[in-house]
Amino acid sequence: MTDHFDLVVIGGGIHGAGVAQAAACGGYSVLLLEQTALAAGTSSRSSKLIHGGLRYLEGHNYALVRESLRERAILLQIAPELVRLQPFHIPIYPDTSRRPPTIRAGLSLYALLGGLDRASRFRKLRMPEWDALDGLDTGNLQAVYRYHDAQTDDVALTRAVMQSAIEFGATLACPAEFIAAAISRQGSEISYRQDGAEKTCTTRALVNAAGPWARNVDAMITPTPPAVPVDLVQGTHLILQEPLARGCYYLEAPTDRRAVFLLPWGEHSLLGTTENQYHGDPSGVRPLPTEESYLLAVLQHYFPGRSTQVMERFAGLRVLPASGSAAFQRSRETHLPVDHSRQPRLVSIYGGKLTGYRATAHKVLRLLQRSLPARRAIADTARLPLHPV
Repeated sequence: MTDHFDLVVIGGGIHGAGVAQAAACGGYSVLLLEQTALAAGTSSRSSKLIHGGLRYLEGHNYALVRESLRERAILLQIAPELVRLQPFHIPIYPDTSRRPPTIRAGLSLYALLGGLDRASRFRKLRMPEWDALDGLDTGNLQAVYRYHDAQTDDVALTRAVMQSAIEFGATLACPAEFIAAAISRQGSEISYRQDGAEKTCTTRALVNAAGPWARNVDAMITPTPPAVPVDLVQGTHLILQEPLARGCYYLEAPTDRRAVFLLPWGEHSLLGTTENQYHGDPSGVRPLPTEESYLLAVLQHYFPGRSTQVMERFAGLRVLPASGSAAFQRSRETHLPVDHSRQPRLVSIYGGKLTGYRATAHKVLRLLQRSLPARRAIADTARLPLHPV
């Protein structure tokens, strides 16, 4: 007998888990297929930040920042063991491109979009406080601003969201390899391989949440959805031996003016990220020596006395709109193309932020509403506690 689900989700990263949770809490039957392990791809290789995206204000992405700050507030409330508020420091030197008036204006707007709550407060540090900032170079230092954003363990968060989905009735098939999908008005047939055997199920709707593999998955769906013009952009992080005591640092790379974060990570610290266009199999992404040199040069520029010993390196892939512009300047909006404008049966998730996974999930379900049966919601993900698994 073939199993039937209201919804099938392909991909066990944070967005797939988020859709599965939202669907299960909405009363729908849902199956999630994950080929290797939860959060095995981009969702384990992020900067580990739950943030509004301060730098997105320069691109006038006010709606994205407002939504992200709202989601940050929700996650701080429902997942205090997984998401923690951290102080962030922005040092300003004579050659820093963003001057103090610009920083103050940006932080003020950031606070306003965040609802002027406690987490939105910022201030300029007094000069006597500078010496406590983890060895930050104070020669020629003109100012330091402190604001707050949040940090998480992206793998632990993904697992917690998926566990919540399972508790509300979602089914997880992992490891399970997606083979093909045939979409029709009567319903869609999904083929996948699990435990060495090929299996099939039927569904009312399908969500492609395969991250960097989303285009590969789209190519296995009949009829084939229109191609989405996107680029894969590699981001590398380094885990450094020396820990941080005073929080996080938002640094401006001296060579290209990009944002680079130095963050506490357990008994060590995390430095990243880079942005280089990637061509090839997403499974083959690896940190490049040039990326490591770039990141360590940023570290030494701001913290000349800190150890540069690298404990671990990892690289992930972002999905960004195809463009001739630098990756740093491109939109971070999530793109949700559908197979049919009037009654979508397929939604593919391209891009997206870790912070906004819950909001993205609800947008996906709204797009699929006409194809899904009427169900009674049984929980609200905005109020549902998340705990480490």
